[in-house]
Amino acid sequence: MSILQTSTSNTSNSMITFVKNPLIVALILIGLLLAIGETLSPGFASPEQILRLSIVAALLGIVAAGQNLVILGGREGIDLSVGGVVSLAAVLAGNVMDGSNANIVASILVCLAAGGFIGLLNGVGVTIFGIPPLVMTLGMLGVLQGLLVVIRNGIPSGLAAPALANFVSQPFLLGLPGLIWLWIAVGILMAFMLMRTAFGYRIYAIGSNENAAFMAGVPVKAIRITLFVLSGMFAAVAGICILGYSGSSFANVGDRYMLSSIIAVVLGGTALAGGTGAYTGTMAGAFLLVLMQSILTTLNMGEAGRQIIFGATLLILLLFYGRSKALRG
Repeated sequence: MSILQTSTSNTSNSMITFVKNPLIVALILIGLLLAIGETLSPGFASPEQILRLSIVAALLGIVAAGQNLVILGGREGIDLSVGGVVSLAAVLAGNVMDGSNANIVASILVCLAAGGFIGLLNGVGVTIFGIPPLVMTLGMLGVLQGLLVVIRNGIPSGLAAPALANFVSQPFLLGLPGLIWLWIAVGILMAFMLMRTAFGYRIYAIGSNENAAFMAGVPVKAIRITLFVLSGMFAAVAGICILGYSGSSFANVGDRYMLSSIIAVVLGGTALAGGTGAYTGTMAGAFLLVLMQSILTTLNMGEAGRQIIFGATLLILLLFYGRSKALRG
């Protein structure tokens, strides 16, 4: 009888651990929401619709990759400037590209340099001058938003090159757009970097215990600055892709990605306290969030209602495991 009880207890504990895994929870919720969407609007879960949702999720997921790194680094790390960087990159890419395929490479280089420089400023402000990440990146967001309004005055400008537009939305390989393959490549790169390189191990180390990592010889400040630089560059890549998706750019195109990128990271099981989590969970979180947005749109819910639900979702996630160090996505 005791053996049976022990077996039952072990099975129960395994089930609890399985269900508590944020990645598993996200995948279960994705299946549930697809079923709900199909019930509300037949065809919602069709392959074509899922592909369209995946394209939108890829845009968010690329922004969330940089956000994921900053949050993993701990010390209440968060990058609220990503929305501004996305907008700036879209505007820069659109004006440098100006509808010409010949200017794609130049526009990519300009955007990556701009995103990396903004990330560098954020990183230096946080690590060298001791400004809290929330304050530093929020201030940077304000600067970028003001700069874009002054430059463009809210008027759409620039044009995506045809090759970029085709890459984002047209079949590229095995029936999938190039953007989806780019997102897959980002996922593979992130997984390899975090799980198979010394740099990845150091990110987890400083996120888990910065003082212990420093005593072990880890260059804490240099790594944290690098994380902000990478966040800026990922946001810039997303801005370029958003230009290809929409065809033109405007000053606040990236605003929606600030809160959404944080929610996607937390949905995937990365603790805001840092030191635990993985990008695979964030990818699932990005798709789940886009799926949720699509269902709310199907229900004809306005922007204000969606923002309320997203904010409430983030608060609920924080209550469950957003600050926990015991879970991995």
